[in-house]
Amino acid sequence: MQKPGNWGDFTNILCIRPDNLGDVLMTGPAIRALKNGKKDRKITLLTSSSGSGIARYIPGIDQVIEFDLPWYKHDLRAGAAMINDLTEQLKDHRFDAAVIFTVYSQSPLPTAMLCYQAGIPRVAACCRENPYGLISDWIPDEEPFYQIKHEVTRQLDLVKSLGGTVPAEEHLSLDIPPGTQEKILEKLEKLRVNIQDPWLMVHPGVSEDKRQYPPGLLTAAASMICKELGYRVLITGTAPEKTLAAAMADQIDGKAISLAGMLNLEELIGLTALSPLLIANNTGPVHIAAALGTPVIVLYALTNPQHTPWKVMHRLLPFDVPPEKRSKNIIIRFANSLSFTSPVGMPGPGDIFRAATLLLSRHRKPEPAREFFNPPPFSGQPSP
Repeated sequence: MQKPGNWGDFTNILCIRPDNLGDVLMTGPAIRALKNGKKDRKITLLTSSSGSGIARYIPGIDQVIEFDLPWYKHDLRAGAAMINDLTEQLKDHRFDAAVIFTVYSQSPLPTAMLCYQAGIPRVAACCRENPYGLISDWIPDEEPFYQIKHEVTRQLDLVKSLGGTVPAEEHLSLDIPPGTQEKILEKLEKLRVNIQDPWLMVHPGVSEDKRQYPPGLLTAAASMICKELGYRVLITGTAPEKTLAAAMADQIDGKAISLAGMLNLEELIGLTALSPLLIANNTGPVHIAAALGTPVIVLYALTNPQHTPWKVMHRLLPFDVPPEKRSKNIIIRFANSLSFTSPVGMPGPGDIFRAATLLLSRHRKPEPAREFFNPPPFSGQPSP
């Protein structure tokens, strides 16, 4: 059967990535490649309520449709009537084509059915099963059985398969609105934070409990950095993380201040752009830092190998996830059985301190994202 149209000619494309902030950011290079594939091409992103905020700062996205699809993890479930309304909304846009971005543990088929019902003539996606008429441009998904790619690489490869040209600079990117840094500087001044003095960011929160590095160990590391290096620590977080951030600040002897719940997303982006270093769990702010070129130390729970910091100076400090908190998804379990065959233990405050000392002594420069398999146990030194 002949497929309608040619990808190089399409001017109205729907990109679909209904996941979290970090996933949307890591899809940014692929979206940008699609956008740059044709002059006057319009890109609309369908994403979740947790991803829509960051999408507005990603170059190449012209419009955002926010909807929490029920086949992704969300607090609230959309009913059938809401799905029908979304289908009609997509019909009204008269898209030429849609690209469904996933990771290997996610099926594109429910989303492909949504596109089918919306009458979108061309749909591209990676899929393990043969989708027949649901996906016109089917890329058989080899992950994780034959290979495991970084999420940025996976999404770029999907666009390449459609004839897209991927630029040499495959970096994450964020557009910082004019006046953003002035706003954050004014807020810091009111809090009596002088950014001319040495300071750095710590983000102790996570989107999933299984990725949580022990807050007590992180507090001890931050205290060591303050005492030995003379730095002040700015602790960021969401409003629900205020208690966690305040407890950390109270234990760091007047050298820390909690900003949890005090910054909107634009201000968090502005602060991260100014910071010489971010220390965080594997969560959204790590990918914001990567997009801004801010060096980062990632306390990396071994939940999957796809989300290491992309092309930014970083140090990865992995730790094991307790068996009771590991995913029940069989595909994830299989991938992790290949990637993480040896226990790595838990990095201590000294490991974080040494990594911070190293990164703070260097100028910013890009690093390749490191996909890691069987990371070695800690020897008391951060991995090179």
